[in-house]
Amino acid sequence: MNNATTICALASALGQGGIGVVRVSGTLAGEIAQKMLGKVPKARYAHYGSFFSQEGDEIDKGVALFFPAPNSFTGEDVLELQGHGGILVMRLLLEAAISLGAEAAEPGEFSKRAFLNGKMDLIQAEAVADIIDASSKQSARSALRSLSGEFSEQVNALTHSLIELRVFVEATIDFSDEEIDFLASGEVKQKIEKIKKDIQSILDAAQQGVILREGLNIAIAGKPNAGKSSLLNALTQESSAIVTDIAGTTRDVLKETIHINGMPLNIIDTAGLRTSEDKVEQEGIKRAHGEIERADVVLLVFDAQDETPDLSILPSGIDGKSILLIKNKIDLTNDVVGVEYIEHQIQLSICAKHSKGVDLLKQKLSEIAGLSDTGEGVLLARKRHIIALEAALASVLDALTQLDNNASELLAQDLYHAAQDLGSITGEFSSDDLLGEIFSSFCIGK
Repeated sequence: MNNATTICALASALGQGGIGVVRVSGTLAGEIAQKMLGKVPKARYAHYGSFFSQEGDEIDKGVALFFPAPNSFTGEDVLELQGHGGILVMRLLLEAAISLGAEAAEPGEFSKRAFLNGKMDLIQAEAVADIIDASSKQSARSALRSLSGEFSEQVNALTHSLIELRVFVEATIDFSDEEIDFLASGEVKQKIEKIKKDIQSILDAAQQGVILREGLNIAIAGKPNAGKSSLLNALTQESSAIVTDIAGTTRDVLKETIHINGMPLNIIDTAGLRTSEDKVEQEGIKRAHGEIERADVVLLVFDAQDETPDLSILPSGIDGKSILLIKNKIDLTNDVVGVEYIEHQIQLSICAKHSKGVDLLKQKLSEIAGLSDTGEGVLLARKRHIIALEAALASVLDALTQLDNNASELLAQDLYHAAQDLGSITGEFSSDDLLGEIFSSFCIGK
């Protein structure tokens, strides 16, 4: 890739610090090094010295590193200036680089150039951002596996198998007049079944990875004064919500995030669900319905003195959603902490006020997410990966149907579409719009 522009940006965190890093990438990197340092540093050796402006004024003293193309992060000539991490110093270094011909980098532009120059595929580029954004040890470990190529290798192996199989099927079409039917041997069906199984396996791991990256959305629902806010406080171990004996205290949506075994849980406390003439409370209930419909799991909290939960208070359209029945305030009924199964639904008896049974609830939420304590085997994935894998799986299922119908041309076409869908994950087949959307979410300097 021959880029006409040389870009620069702050590669360290914005603000004051002991060290700040300015990164320059492009054909002018060597020339900028010559003018700002008085020399081009020896490749991949640390050079200590002064950094100068275009006018020859000393800006700072620090360490410079030079990485000639193609052996750099972006695949281009790259200069890194490591100076004192003051806001003014970093701004002056950036201004000096820009005055010498560089342009300010867009978000994710360094990683985008690395992708376009073949230094990494799209999964690995996204893993760079995921490592930076990781909120737990498990998510960081999964992102590192993606960066090292584990996710890409699995996808590429499947893509290669699909291409090989499609080539074979298309070759049989050329010999359709012959008496030998190559597709009737059963070997092709076995290979497609194997590909289907492998795609499903990757899809399962990726779906867990989305949860590990984005978190499981948990909506706490129930009637007023059922103890929803007490449950939120017990889960977060903070006084996040106001707790009183007055029904309807919560009027708006409260959101907090906790971690269980490295998995983020986005806990959403909603307004009490009931019929009300209060316009403010009506708006709170409307928002509660929206959060419940969007949630991955609903905790339906009810007072132990009511004996049974009222499922009718939940909004319509949540069929198939995981619902845990939370029998709260068992201290008032002398019930004990435990788990029951009521008409195929899990019911937990707890006392949120005194945090009794909360650990049991966390355990059940972890089981619903399906994550292990270590997150081993989980592929840190994004929603676009899931969409592509599901599309590939659908094409493979269509291919099995076409095989049963002896429709060779349609079979080959379905295999082609499956390979295209998988290729979009690694970036082998990517539109400019997709690339723009992905890299625009990166921070400046990456």
